[in-house]
Amino acid sequence: MPTTPNPTPIPAPATTDEIELNEPELYERHHIIVDKGQTMLRLDKFLQMRLENVSRTKIQAAAKVNCVLVNGHPAKSNYKIKPCDQISILLPEQPENAETLPEPVDFNPVYEDNDLIIINKQPGLVVHPAHGNYHGTLLNGLLYYYKDKTSPDGKPIEPLLVHRIDKDTSGLIIVAKNEEAQASLARQFFYHTIERKYNALVWGNFDEDEGTIVGNLERSPQDRRVMHVTDDPDRGKHAVTHWHVLERFGYVTLVECILETGRTHQIRAHMRHIGHPLFNDAAYGGDRILKGTTFSRYKQFVENTFHTLPRQALHAKTLGFEHPTTGQQMHFDSPLPDDLASAIDRWRNYAANSAAYRQ
Repeated sequence: MPTTPNPTPIPAPATTDEIELNEPELYERHHIIVDKGQTMLRLDKFLQMRLENVSRTKIQAAAKVNCVLVNGHPAKSNYKIKPCDQISILLPEQPENAETLPEPVDFNPVYEDNDLIIINKQPGLVVHPAHGNYHGTLLNGLLYYYKDKTSPDGKPIEPLLVHRIDKDTSGLIIVAKNEEAQASLARQFFYHTIERKYNALVWGNFDEDEGTIVGNLERSPQDRRVMHVTDDPDRGKHAVTHWHVLERFGYVTLVECILETGRTHQIRAHMRHIGHPLFNDAAYGGDRILKGTTFSRYKQFVENTFHTLPRQALHAKTLGFEHPTTGQQMHFDSPLPDDLASAIDRWRNYAANSAAYRQ
């Protein structure tokens, strides 16, 4: 189990199983128009009556960080609603975890304070319980980590998810420790002010050094476990991925991907859409030789590199956001894990000595 990390951001050190296909957006916006005959009532009490299974404290936390708007303007919890008021509220949505139990699970914290914890997730670790993965998740481990700890005001600490990354994707993830922090971070994700950069090793070379992929994503009708870009603008969810080349290795390329939106499997689906599946991404066709020669030595090299990196070549490297309490700009950068770094080194060596493989 981890120990409480130093409050100064520090870098953390560094299996392809069932696909985890969950929506990474852990927030929902509600719109309510107050009835013409509504009597004046406190905003938080009115919303508690209108929203199912939402506590008053969660509504108050949302209002405190400007996630509740009345007629387009931030409103306090004690605002008295009036007939025909238009209310908009952004609420974090915690996954169903009624059966989630504290379990000792290894994870790598890189920063922690009273409001949040930043974790450098290792590949193979599921973020929260879901079908096929009810135990041994990061959320199980966090519940165990905090089971005997309290916040400065003496209350139990409940880890609250704000976003997710895929089971076999490594890298940085942020978890809130109270409802106000969760609401503030959810607002930043919703308005796309969170900085998220990924490193991905993809098949093929690029004609350009950078570009942007825009395409609505929906579940594939052929395989509901994966996402694909739809040509129908009225279907799917709007998704935008910016990319630029970091290093070229001939048959594969190391790229940095910057997420403008955060949809399920966004980078994986977008890269396949433009003909550059992630290296060894079994769900999106990257687990076979897509570029290269027919020489047997090259084939053996690729298969050995698949063995070095038995998952999709994707790492959530950078995370930047505004601290929910202090307003300070926080920035974290994580090193590539050993399996991805080794695969990149193998391709770098191949690119430098490719003639040796052509025999």
